[in-house]
Amino acid sequence: MSDPLQLGVRSGLPEAMRFLLPARPRDTWGGDDLHPTARFWLRMHDGFRAQQAEMERLTTAVRAGNADAATTHPRLIGLLGGFLQHLDHHHRIESGHYFPQFRTIEPRVAEGLALLDADHDVVHGRLETLHARGLAYHQAVLGRSPDARDALLVFADTLEAATPLLDRHLDDEEEIVIPLIATRGG
Repeated sequence: MSDPLQLGVRSGLPEAMRFLLPARPRDTWGGDDLHPTARFWLRMHDGFRAQQAEMERLTTAVRAGNADAATTHPRLIGLLGGFLQHLDHHHRIESGHYFPQFRTIEPRVAEGLALLDADHDVVHGRLETLHARGLAYHQAVLGRSPDARDALLVFADTLEAATPLLDRHLDDEEEIVIPLIATRGG
């Protein structure tokens, strides 16, 4: 039996981990009074979601026959490189800097932050696979391989499998972190 809180299994966080959310619910996060660090955090997450969506849009166009692997290559590989680099950096800063501070500010978030740290390991495993599939696609295009489209489709399938995990992680992280920053500073 799998852990119900494992990334890929859970559909959200238990109320005990979201205990600050009622004090600062999602529908208030767009206000001008939101702490600048919380606004920055949300912009970072929105950027990851936008990059992911754009990669999916590009791969869907190839899959549908509306674009080809070679012409899609420069944009997709550029997006992938930025996405992987920024997400890795973001998670390193969270785990190494912010999460320890948050545990000090509000010890009751420790269990939720431990879960988010565990998520980082799962997400990064998927990102390593995504990188490998992207590299195979990149090499196929550069080598003018007739298999370039197939390599892109393997990449697309990998991206499609990783997307729900990253989305779940980002949503859950926001429900712990944004209310904490908004109510206690950051």
